[in-house]
Amino acid sequence: MNDKFPAENGKRYLSQNDYLRKRFGGKVMKVSLNGGFTCPNRDGTKGVGGCIYCSESGSGDFAGNPSMSVTEQFEAVRAPLMKKWRDCSLFIPYFQAGTNTYAPLPRLKALFEEALSLENVCGLAVSTRPDCISEETADYLAEISRRTYLTVELGLQTVHDKTAALINRCHTYADFLNGFEMLHSRGINVCVHLINGLPFESREMMLETVRRVSELPVHSIKLHLLHIIRGTRLADMYERGEFPAMELDEYVSLICDQLELIPPDVIIQRLTGDGAKDDLIAPLWSLKKFCVLNEIDKEMRRRDSFQGKFSLKN
Repeated sequence: MNDKFPAENGKRYLSQNDYLRKRFGGKVMKVSLNGGFTCPNRDGTKGVGGCIYCSESGSGDFAGNPSMSVTEQFEAVRAPLMKKWRDCSLFIPYFQAGTNTYAPLPRLKALFEEALSLENVCGLAVSTRPDCISEETADYLAEISRRTYLTVELGLQTVHDKTAALINRCHTYADFLNGFEMLHSRGINVCVHLINGLPFESREMMLETVRRVSELPVHSIKLHLLHIIRGTRLADMYERGEFPAMELDEYVSLICDQLELIPPDVIIQRLTGDGAKDDLIAPLWSLKKFCVLNEIDKEMRRRDSFQGKFSLKN
């Protein structure tokens, strides 16, 4: 057993919760916000309709109401979370919905600075596309990162451009590498968002995505299960029988294989995902999030394995 991951906490990987507790000395909560951003593959700049799995909210199903101010959203989203995490006293505003650098710099500054001014905020998280970061915006994000704990989340999903075209991502792996370098070269923490179970991807293709991302100096990784949401083009494909949804045991085994490839110092921000219960078509087992996480913990213990076991950086 790797002493980097003490067995008593049940986790054999570097979870974001453990990392933030160690860094800030207590529970830290991310508060999802909606800045009202669109996306270049929704507004016609690069495409229309968004990625085939995206709902109308554009990945913001659990974010705030964009008709409210940042401050109002923050309070509205935080309140119910505080009933669950009563010991939490520090917060990270998380601009989640849409492409959160896809706007003129003055608008970004107004939203981000309002979020950073809120009481007991210890950082900022910004989700975006790698092809929507200008040099000017990257310079501003670098200035924020010198003041606070900033993570910029880049939606990659897969390194395979054939899949990217199928899901209407409208950017290439080369575009991702360019955006990643713009941020990393300025000392900005980058989180890479990946999706397992995309149509027609084999297990080896999903492992290859993690291998290649793990070769980069990433700060953190999100591993997300593909959710098939009602009203999306992906749902139409699924209902026509064009591809299957992943089964629980298949997903757990894959995640454990991927964790073994990821360097031990890379933070694991997510190992599954939350689907909107009323809109989720499949896989319905994903609604039991803590059961999924428990199965992953059990499989890692069964293997007597840990994050980074087969990483070149271990």
